[in-house]
Amino acid sequence: MLFLFLSSTVLAGLAFMFSASILLQILACALYNNWWPMLSALMYVLVPMPCLFFGGGSTQFLIIRDGGGWVDAAKFLTGASSVGSIAIPIILRHADLIGTGAMLIEFFSFFIFVCTVLCFHRASLDDEW
Repeated sequence: MLFLFLSSTVLAGLAFMFSASILLQILACALYNNWWPMLSALMYVLVPMPCLFFGGGSTQFLIIRDGGGWVDAAKFLTGASSVGSIAIPIILRHADLIGTGAMLIEFFSFFIFVCTVLCFHRASLDDEW
């Protein structure tokens, strides 16, 4: 019974963190009446795709050293899309398409998203999960 409570608590926490990240993403657009920051939400969709396609849907491939060409390609694509999540708000701010406040909200949204992914990775490493 304790295991079911613990796993549902972890799942609810992960859902809350992800929802907070998406809420901040929308607030960065709505508060400044500019929907350009939503472009970085596209990267939130692209970040897990290499894991799903080349890693078998598990985050285990990120921590192994030996791997083939597909595993290395998945690591590269995951890293490139993660860097793109940070670079898009910076580029939009440099081009004066968004304000500094929207860029900072985007960064905080990305930070919460990364924390969510790391918590999911840690929870999926546990044998009891």
